[in-house]
Amino acid sequence: MDLAELESAYWDHIAPAIATEGHDPQSHRPTHEWLSANGFRGLVYALREYHDTTFAEFWNDVLDLQSQGYDWEIDHEPTINSLERYLDRQQSRLSWAEGTARTHRYRLARYVRAYAGVNGTADILSPIDPNGDIDESAAVDACWATFDALDQRVSRTTLQRIYETTADFYESLLNRREAKLNPTDGLDYDWTDDADDDTGSSENPPLAPEHVRALFDAATTTREQLIVVGLCAWGLRSGEVASLHASQLVLDEENPRIEFDERKNGPGSVAVIYGADVARDRLTELADRNDWNGYLFPSDRSETGHRRRGTILRWFEDLAGQAELPETIDGHKPVPQMGRRFWYDRYTSTIEDLVEEHIDEIASDQGSASAQVVMDDYLSPERKRELRRQFMREKLADAFEGVQDGR
Repeated sequence: MDLAELESAYWDHIAPAIATEGHDPQSHRPTHEWLSANGFRGLVYALREYHDTTFAEFWNDVLDLQSQGYDWEIDHEPTINSLERYLDRQQSRLSWAEGTARTHRYRLARYVRAYAGVNGTADILSPIDPNGDIDESAAVDACWATFDALDQRVSRTTLQRIYETTADFYESLLNRREAKLNPTDGLDYDWTDDADDDTGSSENPPLAPEHVRALFDAATTTREQLIVVGLCAWGLRSGEVASLHASQLVLDEENPRIEFDERKNGPGSVAVIYGADVARDRLTELADRNDWNGYLFPSDRSETGHRRRGTILRWFEDLAGQAELPETIDGHKPVPQMGRRFWYDRYTSTIEDLVEEHIDEIASDQGSASAQVVMDDYLSPERKRELRRQFMREKLADAFEGVQDGR
């Protein structure tokens, strides 16, 4: 059958079957599973093998119908159509179940929505169009910046799944000559790091104080110093270090801190106990640039205006080599997450010592049965913050001795 004959067959045989089940054949697009279960799998096969057309394309272009389907929440129709065609092909050729297609659709939607938020457009096709005048580095930057943004919002496990699905989508475009490159190529994260709930749990061990000190001693530029301070003294994630902006730094008040409007576990602030002078030096250095955009790690090429998380990983690796850190620490290659683990270990022991050494004494004096009750109900937020800073400063001192504190 040609396409016109297949169209007639659809209205003569498939549409009545859809109507029998109580659906409107003008708006209810049947799934591959339904077509197969009801004896119409031959239609999908004929479209694919003889017309190089997916059922979705047949539905939209030949039948000229619009389904009440998935809301991608973006406003770029070519992108939506490309994504739908990809899912339809995968469902047809790989016999994906409807649930599998739904899962991959959800992951792709997370990517394109984030892409639109980071780059100001949901058009993921033009930057890689083989017939266009493309800037490959800009296409890669736009893609990688999107994953860095997602890394601030989702767990590392979820990020890996979104990455794998997105990479497969781009690869299919490349194989079909619909793309000049796969912009996800080379993008890598430490997928073992899933400390996204701030529990500090990770297969990566923490750096030891002597490792942190070696890193800081090896840092010869404000950029390198800020990486060490951001990871190990402030406990930031690599992506948070990469996207630090001057507007987040509050350094001239009694309680210097970094403010976050959006973080994985919501808005918040991070105390600057050590490293305020490093941040000030970096700000002074960048302020001399005529075109400085406010980011502490600015980038002229990136759509976001700042460096990617992957760049911080590479710089950290170079710095670890300069510092002559061991090739492995407890069996693991040194990575930035170990700096955050160092900070978290110090913070955890700070809270334990604070309760045991200080709050317990207050509880005993007051006749309270629980130090935690005193901590929760009797200390003002200002007093708790003061005590945490005092104890945390002691915990960090062995690694950052000689580094000016946050005051």
